[in-house]
Amino acid sequence: MASNTDSIPGMNLNYSKPKIPKVNPEEEKKKFEKTKKEIDKLKTFALKKFKYILAFGILPPQSIPKFIEEEEAPPDSKDAVHISLIVPDEKSKEVSKIKQELVKEVQKSKEKVWVHVWTPSEIWEICTDQKFELSSAIAMSYPIYDKGILGALRVSEIHKSLVLQKFEKYVVSYVIGGSLIRGDTIKTSDVDVFVIINDTDVKRMPRRELLERLRGIIYQYVAEATQIAGVKNRLEPQIYLLTDFWDAVKDAHPVMFTFIRDGVPLYDRGTFMPWKALLRMGKLKPSPEAIDMFMSMGDGVIQRSKKTLLSDVFTNIFWGVTTPAQAMVMLNGSPPPNAKKELVRDFKKEFLDTKMIEKKYVDFLEKIVQIWKDYEHEKIKEISGSEIDKLLSETGDYLKRLKELRKEIEAKFQEKTVEQIYGDVIQLLKDILGKKSPEKLVQEFEKDYVKKAKFTSQHLRILKEVIKAKKEFKKNKSETHKIDRIRKDADILIKDLVEYIQRKDLISINKGKMVLMGKDKKIEIVNADGKTFIFEGNSVKKVGDKIIESTLEELEIALSKQKDKLQVEINPKVFEVLKKAYGEFEVLF
Repeated sequence: MASNTDSIPGMNLNYSKPKIPKVNPEEEKKKFEKTKKEIDKLKTFALKKFKYILAFGILPPQSIPKFIEEEEAPPDSKDAVHISLIVPDEKSKEVSKIKQELVKEVQKSKEKVWVHVWTPSEIWEICTDQKFELSSAIAMSYPIYDKGILGALRVSEIHKSLVLQKFEKYVVSYVIGGSLIRGDTIKTSDVDVFVIINDTDVKRMPRRELLERLRGIIYQYVAEATQIAGVKNRLEPQIYLLTDFWDAVKDAHPVMFTFIRDGVPLYDRGTFMPWKALLRMGKLKPSPEAIDMFMSMGDGVIQRSKKTLLSDVFTNIFWGVTTPAQAMVMLNGSPPPNAKKELVRDFKKEFLDTKMIEKKYVDFLEKIVQIWKDYEHEKIKEISGSEIDKLLSETGDYLKRLKELRKEIEAKFQEKTVEQIYGDVIQLLKDILGKKSPEKLVQEFEKDYVKKAKFTSQHLRILKEVIKAKKEFKKNKSETHKIDRIRKDADILIKDLVEYIQRKDLISINKGKMVLMGKDKKIEIVNADGKTFIFEGNSVKKVGDKIIESTLEELEIALSKQKDKLQVEINPKVFEVLKKAYGEFEVLF
């Protein structure tokens, strides 16, 4: 037993963020020594009963109020020693049973002990919910037993705290990934962490200089964090500038897809979690370059595989088959699925269920994934040359079909893009010029709006390009890059048309607005579509032979019809009715 709590890994929370109020170290030490025997008994019982336990630790006493509040534990448990138990995700259904067994064992002693049981996924959920005080406390638990997950968490937490203490204002996200998240961490596993640095407000030095300076300090803290944590895990930080990282996210680079999909934040200032949400929603779209890179993994797989040994053959075939399949799922508008777990399911849903690909290619993909799993679990020790030749032949046929599928997907999205752009532009022109044929709309737009300098010649050029693109697409003469350029140009035209319509609508509405100024009262009225409306408090009224109740819906319908009329019509009798109701008044426009 160490002489003070500062020398016990996990008990000194000076390295955790945010800081938890300090307590008397000597009192906590005595409390720990008193219950040590009972805790050792409980650990022995737990490990014997549930051999799959990943970690067994003691939560820092300073963090207990937070856990009581979070889990709605009895208030008297604040004086208890709180045990942190971590079990594999596949044992999540047994959590309740584990807790009941441990509680029974605890009740045999007179010591106050409270038990918390988590799976790694539940800890990651605490992080993604941004309850960093709780995740920090779990990471800083005093380890009684650990297969590696507590040590990996602890060294990450301490390193994060050192980094934030030095230059918190520059760090927007500190994220863990790799084997720690996958659930196969051991005591010597590398711990992958990603640090994203905000360089958007750097004025005193070049961004690259900032990156190199911070990178040097961040790497220096690795050794210090490892020593404090008392673990063998090697910390592997990767540092990105926010602007560079955003460029990669914007282009949906596959590495960033994986990082955002699988990473878990230990600290985040509203940057990483929105990206993660956008990825789940399918809002991060892959660039043509990213798709090309994924597809290129299939090129040359047959030639490479013929020259390699068994392990290389399986590796080449597995990635050469699964990576292009991921590319197709991405191209179809969905995030890239995990190659070993979700790929077959998602590929089937995206393409077989929609009749875009034949069943034999889905079966082949499933076959390759299963072969890889059997190879990983050493169920396959060797493979004959004829079997390899068959796999390579099937792989060649499969890759050829995926290249055809890519063209089909691109054509589908191109058609959707062209139709949407064309429909939006023509509808906006109809809102301005009325219902006319596309040819007539172009003529009147040029004559009445471009030549009169209400719009520019660039707007006319874009309009003609949009119409031409639709015609060319029907004749299969369109190209991907050309359609992408037209889409970007059309955004300019659509934006300016919408602004023009909004200005026109505003002018139309303002024409019908009046203010009646009486002796003691000011009344606002709106004339639209031959009707007159009054606003009184939160209610809308209509003026006819007399003043009656109306609704906002009726007013909106009248304003909508007024948009297409050049003049505002007002019935003179309206003023007589208003005079009877409100007395003498003066009309202000």
